[in-house]
Amino acid sequence: MMLLRMYNTSDCEFLAELFYQTVHNVNAKDYTKEQLDVWATGNVNLNEWDKSFLAHFTIVAIKNEIIVGFGDIDKTGYLDRLFVHKDYQRQGIASAICDELEQRVNANKIITHASITAKTFFEQRGYRVIKGQQVIKNGISLTNYVMEKQKNLIYVNGRE
Repeated sequence: MMLLRMYNTSDCEFLAELFYQTVHNVNAKDYTKEQLDVWATGNVNLNEWDKSFLAHFTIVAIKNEIIVGFGDIDKTGYLDRLFVHKDYQRQGIASAICDELEQRVNANKIITHASITAKTFFEQRGYRVIKGQQVIKNGISLTNYVMEKQKNLIYVNGRE
């Protein structure tokens, strides 16, 4: 059984490690090692992350007393982060977190910057690609997609 709860400051270090492990394992099929290393350096500023998580609506997923995923969204409807532990993929965790995040915001649309790996997941939830973009980190280019979902529409299998 999975529990969704609000973020606590004491979670921050665990979320940073989960982020690193997920990027370097799950996203490795779509990005080079060089890209993964600049995306998730293993050295996030925990104070900045904590402030960001506290300022946003942030959900943490727990299974068997282990943090297995997290996500956060701000008041404007920007879904910032959504990550699931590498050993708990394809169990509905990201969907459960995303459902909660989408319901909690009052914006008419949700916007996210989805990785190549996450693009299909968001498309299946009714998000559409606004544009592909290249994000430059330390001189290394990473592809992601600006995607949006209108909140007032009902989607079935990715279609209106």
